[in-house]
Amino acid sequence: MEKLIDIIQRLDQTFDIRSYGEDPAFSRFIPQVYEGKMDWKAKFEPVFTKLFNGLMIKGESEVENVFLAVFPTDEVLEAFIQNGKPGDLLFMHHPLLMECGDPKGNWGRGFVPIKESLIDRIRKKGLSVYTCHVPLDYHVTLGTSQAMAEAMNVKITNRFIHDEKHGYIGIIGEVNETDTDELILQLKEIFDIPYVDFEGRERKIRKVAIVAGCGDKAAWMQEAEDKGVEAYISGEIHCHIDNDYGRMRYEEMITYAVNTKMSLIGVSHSASEYLVHRTLVRSWFEREFEFNSIRLIPQKEWWL
Repeated sequence: MEKLIDIIQRLDQTFDIRSYGEDPAFSRFIPQVYEGKMDWKAKFEPVFTKLFNGLMIKGESEVENVFLAVFPTDEVLEAFIQNGKPGDLLFMHHPLLMECGDPKGNWGRGFVPIKESLIDRIRKKGLSVYTCHVPLDYHVTLGTSQAMAEAMNVKITNRFIHDEKHGYIGIIGEVNETDTDELILQLKEIFDIPYVDFEGRERKIRKVAIVAGCGDKAAWMQEAEDKGVEAYISGEIHCHIDNDYGRMRYEEMITYAVNTKMSLIGVSHSASEYLVHRTLVRSWFEREFEFNSIRLIPQKEWWL
């Protein structure tokens, strides 16, 4: 067993979460989705209610098992509650479910709150939850895009999408020459998805750009294309969120895709970010601590 306090200190230091201040996304969306529904500040740890990263729910003091997941879907949290022992820790990328929509199905609702009943059951059982959003995206060796690049055997030559304080979230690099169809087959296998979201052109590919999560920004794509990228790979190519914002972003991408020479390939927001838990984060926990087990909780559906 490991002490929860030691694990939290090591996670906070490794991801330097305090240096990021308030998470730019969840500092807005957590208050928004829970407004009038739940006193979220009373349910979550005080530091989390200021940073929106870090220890979100504090359980018992000794940790026997760690669970890894990307989004807090109902099924993920049910699995954690049913299989976790008092004190066990769930490490996730998102503190909220993000329904981004299915390119071959229904559009999503955007950010969705965790049911209060699930939060109460986690607390009652003495389980802990830690989430790490932007600090995980920017981490040079444990980052979400880094995990994608390593899984694809990309020779990294450049990075892009820059923040002056924290660095880069996008990766550019070289791959063995392939074509769009072969690359899509490779991505479906890596991310265990039934299909991809695709726009752009089919072509020979030697240079790729990688942006985990929401990479569906035309300005980022244009930056990559200007650097000679032939395939742009992200969690999202189109925004399929069923609101005015989602439809605006969708139209922006349609306009961009008409003229791009790149292959634009989406592997789903959740699958693109789950990969880092399955690979780099899992390996980090194995190196740093001695747990009885480190268990992955995949989603039944990656396109949500």
